[in-house]
Amino acid sequence: MTSPLAMNGHRPAGVLQPAGEVSEITVVRRIRRDVAERLTRVTRAHEAETGTPMSAVEQQEATKSLITEALDAFATEEMRAGRPPLRPEVESRVSRAVADMLLGAGGLQPLLADESIEGITANGCDRVFVRYADGTRKRVGPIADSDAEMVALIRRLAADAGRAEADGEGAEERRWDRASPELNLQLPDGSRLHAIMSVTRRPALSIRRHRYVSVTLTELEQLATLNPALRSLLTAAVRARLNVLVAGQTGAGKTTMLRALASVIPPDERIVTIEDTYELALDANEDLHPDVVPMQAREANVEGAGAFTMSQLFRSGLRMSPDRVIVGEVRGNEVIPMLNAMSQGNDGSLGTIHASSSAGVFKKLVLYAAQAGLDPATTNLLVAGSVHLIVHLALADTGRRVVTSVREVIDSDGTGVSSNEIFRPGPDGWAVPGAPPSTALVQALAAAGFDPWLINQARSAPRGGWSS
Repeated sequence: MTSPLAMNGHRPAGVLQPAGEVSEITVVRRIRRDVAERLTRVTRAHEAETGTPMSAVEQQEATKSLITEALDAFATEEMRAGRPPLRPEVESRVSRAVADMLLGAGGLQPLLADESIEGITANGCDRVFVRYADGTRKRVGPIADSDAEMVALIRRLAADAGRAEADGEGAEERRWDRASPELNLQLPDGSRLHAIMSVTRRPALSIRRHRYVSVTLTELEQLATLNPALRSLLTAAVRARLNVLVAGQTGAGKTTMLRALASVIPPDERIVTIEDTYELALDANEDLHPDVVPMQAREANVEGAGAFTMSQLFRSGLRMSPDRVIVGEVRGNEVIPMLNAMSQGNDGSLGTIHASSSAGVFKKLVLYAAQAGLDPATTNLLVAGSVHLIVHLALADTGRRVVTSVREVIDSDGTGVSSNEIFRPGPDGWAVPGAPPSTALVQALAAAGFDPWLINQARSAPRGGWSS
């Protein structure tokens, strides 16, 4: 995919590269302006005539048709002026660039099309940085000609996301202005976009890419995120319906691990997913998970009404008769209904939490529960009665995401939570066998197919059983 060259001369990845570059960029901007003006008239006329907004598919078809008409008109104009028309390959690039700007993600499109990119950040239109899968970071060209154009691009992406949800009757207003300076949404490829304006010197955005939308624990073992013992243990943990929290810092791979754990869930089980912003996409694989109810929190509308919090989602989700509840990320007082759900019959539930270590999860849960007015002693008792395992991931020096710790929750006397770190960080940070698991855990895992001998094998193996 292509994108136009920014006015300051920097070139984003995948931009147009004809011999007469300046004139080609001029054509892109002219065609875009003409098509945008005509498209506005067409969509307004459609709504006036039918009483309903133009659907995303109709708008896409209309835009492509208008681009063709605009290019034909431009070619006719050039020939009448005695100038040669655009070469076919140039016209094709112009057409794709205009379509990217009006239908795709504009200057973001080539970055989103690059499968090796995992993260995109922008501080204004021209300070743009990408993070690659190997952990390296690089500054790239602008994503728009100006900050105003960047704001317009993000607003269009928000509007497109709202239309896509409307097609599925899950519509949500996507305001992004001085009154609502923060925006969270999921892009069509599953990437998660967060943008902020007005409270920053320049508009800023962050996009998190998920290279492994459909992934299994076996595939994570092949990627060296797990070793054989960990893969077998976690597989058995899901089959044994243990409640598992996946912890780690931003970018550690928590969501990917959550998807991999969910891949073990039998297809005949009903799953409810609860997220701040759609990201898990378990419902995208109907063969693996045919019975999924994805739920997303909602902010208040322009009038300040219509908000639906994560805590409310839990209450509604539990009424949907789920076999398991999966939480995208716990980050506030929704921790209370989550722990209650785990302790009241929804065994086998999964979730993620932001923490720098597996032991640090307990303090985070206490802090989040305090937001709902629950005292630390009661929170500790609730955690001990609901969570079975904590899996911690981190980004290694090599750029690889690895499991660093697996902690078994044992009990609580109110003053704290007792636990066994059955896999602890080794010298290089990768998880190696630590304290022996409890008899109860060994029995539960063994009944689900886990061979406890694998832990002893990893204990005696070089580097704790990691092959690379």
